[in-house]
Amino acid sequence: MYENYLDSLIENKELPGAVLYVSKNKQIQCHKAVGRFIAADERNYPVTENTLFDVASLTKVVATLPASLLLLSKGDLHLEKQVQHYLPEFRHEKVKVEDLLTHRSGLPPDLPYVVRDGQRDVMDGIYRTELRQNPGISVAYSDLGMILLGKIIEKTAGQPLDIFTKEHIFAPWGLYNTDFKLSQNMKAFSASTEKFGAHYIQGEVHDEKALHLGGVSGSAGLFSTAKDIAKFAEHFLYPEEQDVIPPALMRMATLHKQSNRGLGFEVWNGEGDPLSCGQSWPKGSFGHTGFTGTSVWIDPQNELIVAFLTNAVHYGRSTNIRTIRKTLHSMIYSSIQGETS
Repeated sequence: MYENYLDSLIENKELPGAVLYVSKNKQIQCHKAVGRFIAADERNYPVTENTLFDVASLTKVVATLPASLLLLSKGDLHLEKQVQHYLPEFRHEKVKVEDLLTHRSGLPPDLPYVVRDGQRDVMDGIYRTELRQNPGISVAYSDLGMILLGKIIEKTAGQPLDIFTKEHIFAPWGLYNTDFKLSQNMKAFSASTEKFGAHYIQGEVHDEKALHLGGVSGSAGLFSTAKDIAKFAEHFLYPEEQDVIPPALMRMATLHKQSNRGLGFEVWNGEGDPLSCGQSWPKGSFGHTGFTGTSVWIDPQNELIVAFLTNAVHYGRSTNIRTIRKTLHSMIYSSIQGETS
């Protein structure tokens, strides 16, 4: 049923291309690639199961969160310490590291008017930004907080974020097709995102702030495949089966803190507007989305993982991806329930 829905999204031009990976109890239920894209060379290419996608804000949970947890486990990073302790240039002394991970820093979601071309000192912009509310009180999603966290990771690890995550997270976890800054050769294997000027953006980060930060940022910049994102999700579903990060810390990240948020992850608490997994998924389900049209959702109760990577912005930024996600995930969940009933 949900596979037919995926086909219809392509036929109706609601999505250009996508890869869907569904697993339950470690058994693959679906690994399907659909659609096409226009590449930077203006030729048309099919999406395959191995196509790389700009995962946008999935970077926050696939790279920045595990890197933070690893440094936490080593005693190099402390959730209760002020951001100022690590980044003295940051002016707001009450904001703690934990506030960045839970999106309770009080920082706005974004910087105003970041354009793709020209030069922009993103860090200077963030350091000058005023808080919109007192830290540690209420959740307000912020790219800026996760960018700061990326810089804190680099400072405490003594390595750039892309190198640290590749060596200490991605390689040990078997995420061999997950990386920042694609090589020239690998760019050709990535689904292009939005048209900018005369050409489509292919193999370069779509997010402007991450672009101005050299393609490496705590909030965006990562490229990956649906299979790798599902493998990442499997480590958080079965944390005892990996030895990179203490399982207790990984489980802590997926617990509900406030307003459907955990550490890094969105966590469905059954209250407020349904998250992008739809309203049928049980409480305790956790995941994240990305602006380009990507998402990952994990249901520990049914041992269900759904990685859904699309380049929805290929047709422009006014996409229907929010509705599509809820519909698709609801269909997947009801099909899984149908199998078990």
